[in-house]
Amino acid sequence: MLSSSAKRLGRHIVLARRHYAAAPQSFNVFDRNVKRLQKDRAASNVEESRVVDYLKDEIAARVADRLLDIKRDFNTVVDLGSGCGHIVKHATKDMMKKLVMCDMSEKAVNRDADVKYEVDVERRVVDEENLPFEENSLDAVVSSLSLNWVNDLPGTLIQIKNSLKPDGVFIGAMFGGDTLFELRTSLQLAEVEREGGISPRISPMAESSDMSRLLTRAGFTLTTVDVDEIQVNYPSAIELMEDLRSMGESNAVLTRRPFLKRDTLLAATSIYNELHGAPDGSIPATFQIIYLIGWKPSASTPLPMKRGSATASLKDVLENKDEDK
Repeated sequence: MLSSSAKRLGRHIVLARRHYAAAPQSFNVFDRNVKRLQKDRAASNVEESRVVDYLKDEIAARVADRLLDIKRDFNTVVDLGSGCGHIVKHATKDMMKKLVMCDMSEKAVNRDADVKYEVDVERRVVDEENLPFEENSLDAVVSSLSLNWVNDLPGTLIQIKNSLKPDGVFIGAMFGGDTLFELRTSLQLAEVEREGGISPRISPMAESSDMSRLLTRAGFTLTTVDVDEIQVNYPSAIELMEDLRSMGESNAVLTRRPFLKRDTLLAATSIYNELHGAPDGSIPATFQIIYLIGWKPSASTPLPMKRGSATASLKDVLENKDEDK
């Protein structure tokens, strides 16, 4: 649970699961222009967008902790999909000298341009699907809650790997398939009841097993994928969806319906309370976070030993251990 200051929670709206075949075809799921406009609109209301930074700040802190665990002095780190600046709030000189904030929304990346941080900051408008960095030019790339809205996720991961120097590291966080399952099921049941069908209000989400394969396919080595959950309480589903909108995280699926009928919204709110409501009248919202770490191969990258090259039997080692007890 987050602190009481984070009780007005939110993030991604309706979600489904995104699965990739071994060789995914290139197709568009999200309207990237709409997503940029949503981010612009959210960042334009500076005070309101700062109020709802709580979730992104919390996850960014966990990404920053993973970077801090790497005992290496990074000169420059690229924050891909930085939004208004969440990782930079946790960046210290022990991690890096400079952070390059990159986001598709100019208003978002410049929202807090007047704020001073412990490390030097450069701000650039960059589309995550078309990276401008030269090959073998970056020490590290981090990304927190941005890759969810990328259409060609395998292609973006390959671009990130190519831009890293040998032995460079990528650390990312993105929403997993169980994110906001309470809101998803409530909206689906409400639409079936009131409108006789389900509309595409669900943003596809990747599974942790998908991401492990995609990192390997992109050429990363020593990959690590782990999953965490954050649960935040809201007064009702309406406040949850309001926070999502203020975060710039409204639905951007290409085939989405332009609006949610009031009758359906009220039904979804009632269903949410009935299925998931707490005794105090609040409702929980679950956010599943997939954390990713991958290294670009280099001459010094540790490699697994060849099969059959072991000089000791694990069975013998375990038997000797039992005898010593």
